[in-house]
Amino acid sequence: MAARKTAAKMYVLDTNVLIHDPASIHKFEEHQVVIPMTVLEELDKLKIGKAGIATDCREAIRQIDQIIGDASPTEVSKGVPIQRPDGSTQGTFSILLDGFDSRNRTLPLDLNDNKIINSLVALQEKNPRRDIVLITKDINMRLKARGCGVGAQDYQNDQLLTDVSLLETGYHTYPGSFWDSQSKVETFHDTSGTFHRIPRADLPEELYINRFIVDEAGFIGKIVDLGQEIAVLQDLPAEQMMSQCAWGLKPRDLPQAMALHLLLDPNVSLVTLSGQAGSGKTILALAAAIEMTVATQQFRRIIATRSTRGLDEDIGYLPGTEAEKMEPWLGAITDNLEALHSDDEHQNSSVDYILQKVPLQFKSLNYIRGRSFQHSLILIDECQNLTPHQMKTIITRAGAGSKVVCLGNLAQIDTPYLNPISSGLTYLIERFKEFNLGGTIHLEGSPRSPLAEYAETHL
Repeated sequence: MAARKTAAKMYVLDTNVLIHDPASIHKFEEHQVVIPMTVLEELDKLKIGKAGIATDCREAIRQIDQIIGDASPTEVSKGVPIQRPDGSTQGTFSILLDGFDSRNRTLPLDLNDNKIINSLVALQEKNPRRDIVLITKDINMRLKARGCGVGAQDYQNDQLLTDVSLLETGYHTYPGSFWDSQSKVETFHDTSGTFHRIPRADLPEELYINRFIVDEAGFIGKIVDLGQEIAVLQDLPAEQMMSQCAWGLKPRDLPQAMALHLLLDPNVSLVTLSGQAGSGKTILALAAAIEMTVATQQFRRIIATRSTRGLDEDIGYLPGTEAEKMEPWLGAITDNLEALHSDDEHQNSSVDYILQKVPLQFKSLNYIRGRSFQHSLILIDECQNLTPHQMKTIITRAGAGSKVVCLGNLAQIDTPYLNPISSGLTYLIERFKEFNLGGTIHLEGSPRSPLAEYAETHL
């Protein structure tokens, strides 16, 4: 008869989980959290390395130190109670030593991953009544652990969706006419336009400020106020939306028009644009940014940055200032500047003029930590490669009078431990969908070229 399992599980955290979320130790409720000694050694090596990862490693080490406090070695081995912010204790934390009998070694010890898995095999043998679960962002490590008889899972505490198809798009489309589904409408006008008061019972269940309502007959409305029973929609004529212009750029389709509307709205301080390659994310954001800094002078400067794998190690070896080092990584910005002025007689002169006239600054994500940008438009490209923790770090840099625009394509994630569900871009869209000063749009199609669209869907 098999031994009966206890209710409390042991969750063993890999290094990449602690880097992904330094506070992950606190996310396992009443269960025991275990950190292998090999993980502590890896954190120690990485804490003085790349700027972004090193900061997360140091924060994880501080979290561990705060939990352990003055506990004795025996208590650390058996499990130290984890104190919660409200003063209560729930679950325990312990450190797993890597010393074990040689007959328990199941994998070669040339890799730290193997050392951790071997330790878990020995731990499972010593605790047959406990569920031992390895938590790691490394898919291959999970496969190796399962092959050795150890349970393994991805870290899912900051994953808000089970399927990326459920991600908020920023608009709801009605088949046919929107008005056919309405039982009662009260229309009024003021200096800012035409508005409709509509019972919430006649609208989609999930409603958020700055979400759009569209139909196949050409109606476009934006939610501007939500009560318990009534929602207020601003009527946005399709012709007016399609005739918007930012630095000479007009939208090509309805999603682009809705995106440009949010970008130019002075009352919206966070805009996220997602969509496949060539859908117009960067050029729309850049055109709106130049319009709001040069023409309307709503912002003093544009801060352009991006996340890209390899940036951490490569930027230090490139010659020049921070701005000069960042230019190769921000080629999408200058490429789109050229596209905005493609019809000019002297394109290069126009782009040089804009770069001199527009207060456009290229910043590395590594050096944004600790900064505060006032009255700035912060343009963050390739957000799909950021973790939720990194996303929080960047968004909190926005100071008074600033606007943040986040761009990304969930089909082009280059970070090895992220997927569309765990990406910081997905996390941001879901966390901020109820934020009254924010808005999101998923751009459709691939206006870049028929070739690009076909490659996106078939390769």
